[in-house]
Amino acid sequence: MNHTKETMTRQVGLGKTLQTSLYEIERKATKNKKHKFENLYQLLNRQNLIKAYRDINKQASSGIDGQSAKEFGENLIEEVTKIEEELKTNRYRTSLVKRTYIEKPGGGQRPLGIPTVKDKTIQIATKKILEAIYEPEFIESSMGYRKNRGAKQAVEYLGKELNFGKYTYIVEADIKGFFDNVNHQWLKRMLEEKVRDKRIITLIEKWLKAGIIEPTGEIEKPQKGTPQGGAISPILANRYLHYALDLWFEKIVEPKSEGECKLARYADDFVCAFRYKRDAERFMKTLGKRLGKFGLTLAEEKTKMIRFSRFEKEKNDTFDFLGFTFRWEKSRKGKDIITHKTSKKGFKRTIQKFKEWIRKTRHCRLMKMFKELNTKLRGYNRK
Repeated sequence: MNHTKETMTRQVGLGKTLQTSLYEIERKATKNKKHKFENLYQLLNRQNLIKAYRDINKQASSGIDGQSAKEFGENLIEEVTKIEEELKTNRYRTSLVKRTYIEKPGGGQRPLGIPTVKDKTIQIATKKILEAIYEPEFIESSMGYRKNRGAKQAVEYLGKELNFGKYTYIVEADIKGFFDNVNHQWLKRMLEEKVRDKRIITLIEKWLKAGIIEPTGEIEKPQKGTPQGGAISPILANRYLHYALDLWFEKIVEPKSEGECKLARYADDFVCAFRYKRDAERFMKTLGKRLGKFGLTLAEEKTKMIRFSRFEKEKNDTFDFLGFTFRWEKSRKGKDIITHKTSKKGFKRTIQKFKEWIRKTRHCRLMKMFKELNTKLRGYNRK
């Protein structure tokens, strides 16, 4: 009992050490935009790996080794001590990534890559370091995979901008298979701009190059992309699009536009608003070329410009963003307002999720089901 208490006390204290380190990193990154960070690899120690493990979703699917997060946690100290030693002595090797597929609401399947708990633990610890470095650089309109930001904030941000800004046209754009087409060389250059610790870069390259095993048993050796499902992928995606899209829009598109313009991005899902049609058309002409420079392709059939003005509502189209349909309407007091309601696709997606949940929990006790159902319904009503 005393040994357990002592271990937990030691872990809590060392957890604070990580927070202090991350705070110092973020403070330096905020104060000096050109600061190059070194000696980051040493933060991947036992104490910080324990903290990273705590952030893992314990209900998530297991990786190729079949070990669950719960099983890993039963021998946590032993497991992370082993990882720490492997990292120190450069003996760490990534495991194969297990490929699974989930149904997309509009048809088709979305591939996910499930790493082992061991790999996921190291990825989370590394992700925390990268977030502390790059977060101060990310622009306000980038909402996905960021602390205290999410889909809800992205929808509210866009609605507020459209309500109070002078915008007449919306450009809806879709990047074809973004996560599967991230160029590794470009990503490395983007990371190295602020990370001068080669061991961290090498570690990330190992995850990017890790073999992916299909349900059929076939093994793929990726030359590009970062698997959705990996804990490290979100921060890598944000870093990539920060350069490929966000900075370009902020430094080039906005200054060259004659009227107001605004970008709202959540991961690889984004829309742009413009006051003048000529600005929107110029943006559409150059967007494909810009993304193409970084190995990305627009889905032409999903990329379009629509009129979206408070002054000619009868001529307006609507557009969807993150499962919500945006439109201009009159309030009860006769004021022009932007409304956003669950889109048809979003509603179908919600129904599909409920069906899957019912199928998985049909053998559970009713009281447990009712409690979880109430939580889900409250969450849906808050959307």
